[in-house]
Amino acid sequence: MRTKYVASLLPAAAVAAVILLAPQPSAGQAAKGTPKANTYKAPRAHDGHVDLQGIWQVQDTSIAAGIEPHAPALGIQAGMGVIVDPADGKIPYTAEGRAKQEANFKNRRTADPIHKCYMPGPSRVVYMPFPFQIMQTPTNVALLSEYAHSTRNMFLKGEHLDGLELWMGDSRAKWEGDTLVVDVTQLNQATWLDASGNHFGPDAHIVERWTRTGADTLQYEATYTDPKTYTRPWTMRVQLRRRTEPNVRVLEYDCNAYMEFEGGSN
Repeated sequence: MRTKYVASLLPAAAVAAVILLAPQPSAGQAAKGTPKANTYKAPRAHDGHVDLQGIWQVQDTSIAAGIEPHAPALGIQAGMGVIVDPADGKIPYTAEGRAKQEANFKNRRTADPIHKCYMPGPSRVVYMPFPFQIMQTPTNVALLSEYAHSTRNMFLKGEHLDGLELWMGDSRAKWEGDTLVVDVTQLNQATWLDASGNHFGPDAHIVERWTRTGADTLQYEATYTDPKTYTRPWTMRVQLRRRTEPNVRVLEYDCNAYMEFEGGSN
């Protein structure tokens, strides 16, 4: 039997979140505080670069509802947000960009691409409440999400492709010390950044930074630039934890699209 995707964004394997019982710092503490000097020495893969492999999952489930500070609403869990620049935690939209976000929010029950089972995009897949597995070789870092069989490849060789519009974007990566830096273009603007309707436009460009900060912690940082949608670049920072319980694995989650029926809903 296939499992239905509901507005709360809880996967069939949501029980796994109960396993993450360690006290959770608030998003404001975890994401917005200035990072302390990190002396952690990450394990190495066969090519000598940092080993990012493992099954990772966000702990703060409010991020999927909104990456800006936000109050609770129908299907929206309140949260402090994860935007570290600007300092107010708000996306610096143009007037038109903010108007579109507000319209998305108003119509989120039917307009959210997740309710159509579309792939969530390169950032949203990271902080949805589904675990994902990272696998890497010297030429590719792959992200395999539990959500609807979503996959993403971050290639360490080759140039960006032209003329494409990809749900997960076209990702080209390089190592800067112990951080994997990923340049993302060719984004499908039909995707949203969260359930609150935050979005980007056709000219969006992302620079991501993946950094292991401890044996079981991974920091994801993404800077978005899109002059037609934002008045300036902005950055989010998300903390992830490695799943270490016995026999942990990415399970199968099959998404059913939300549908409206006359006289009711399903």
